Amino acid sequence: MSNTLDYAIKMRESGNVDEAIYVLKELLSTDPKNAILNYQCAWCHDLLGKEIEAIPYYESAIDNGLAGEDLEGAFLGLGSTYRVVGEYEKSKMVFEKGIRLFPLNLELRAFYAMTLYNLNEHSKSMEILLKIIADTSNDDNVKKYSKAITFYSDKLDQVW
Repeated sequence: MSNTLDYAIKMRESGNVDEAIYVLKELLSTDPKNAILNYQCAWCHDLLGKEIEAIPYYESAIDNGLAGEDLEGAFLGLGSTYRVVGEYEKSKMVFEKGIRLFPLNLELRAFYAMTLYNLNEHSKSMEILLKIIADTSNDDNVKKYSKAITFYSDKLDQVW
């Protein structure tokens, strides 16, 4: 299977996503609970803009023991996919679980902020994004004000 999986990944990476999906589905027909195969299949569907079709593959990958960076990617993919199809509450739950498991993953936090925006949780969304900017910006002016940005990030509605 390893050579066939490697082939499918190369097909995805080279832009031949339909071929990758075909190969992955063939592999899944004999090993339907394989977390890595499900994750790769979800990823391919997402690349083609087939978000609804990607969801069950992401869910299966997570439920069947995906680990490490792939699990981080699956949480990002599933949360983002739920968001773009309008399933904001599901997206929020996925991102919150992903952030609990991977607290240093800033991509999860950024996409979570988008979901919060969609749920009209604008203050919390802005707080997350401002903290990311304050913590990661290489801009000298932003660095100079990073403490102030962090301080005000959760006080945007407060007037002094």
